[in-house]
Amino acid sequence: MASSLSINGIQAGYGSVQVLHDVAIAVNDGESVVLLGSNGNGKSTLLKCIMGIIAPTAGEITLTANGESINLIGKAPQEIVDLGVALVPEGRRLFPTLSVEENLILGAFRDAARARIDENLTFVYEAFPALAARKSQLAGSMSGGEQQMVAVARALMSEPALLLVDEPSVGLAPILVSRMIAKIKELKELRNLTVLMAEQNFNQAIKIADRGYIIVHGQIEFEGGSADELANNEMIKQYYLGA
Repeated sequence: MASSLSINGIQAGYGSVQVLHDVAIAVNDGESVVLLGSNGNGKSTLLKCIMGIIAPTAGEITLTANGESINLIGKAPQEIVDLGVALVPEGRRLFPTLSVEENLILGAFRDAARARIDENLTFVYEAFPALAARKSQLAGSMSGGEQQMVAVARALMSEPALLLVDEPSVGLAPILVSRMIAKIKELKELRNLTVLMAEQNFNQAIKIADRGYIIVHGQIEFEGGSADELANNEMIKQYYLGA
């Protein structure tokens, strides 16, 4: 299922505090695009706008799915999920007193995915064998790395075309971050996903990026047309690579 995203002139915030200022980015079908920025610069706010969790005060968010352009502004989160968009939220946001499998089944929210719950469970258990061995374990009792696996697998249960991933490195040891980024890349290719990932860990994010953006104080300060352009940008060298 082809999917792309166009964001133009987005302004958004919380009450009287404006966080995003005329943000414009694009994610083309089949791409992995990274949104780089340190904490507090608006990455999560933008993803919440895409998902309908926060209503922008201005701007446009257009999803193109199978040739049809759909305005996401004003749509409820469940409607956006039903269009083939899924979010892996920062901090995982699991249901801690439910089992791994119960969390995964809750991910199969939309009608298109409900009919294939068993098939998709098989897929995510093959992708994450550790979850298959712990499917009856309470999600809240798992390690941070295991919980991140559940969060990614839960998103895949909805059979998305566009996967939004918010700060997958938070709270994980470096080796686990590296493995998770590699797994997201693998799953992207297996499922022909379009991916938008918000991340502050440049060295990990660049492993999945076709291209990307740098957001500073709620504004897009740089657009890199390739991973090489990102790596060679002076702002990246200064803030992320210690140059």
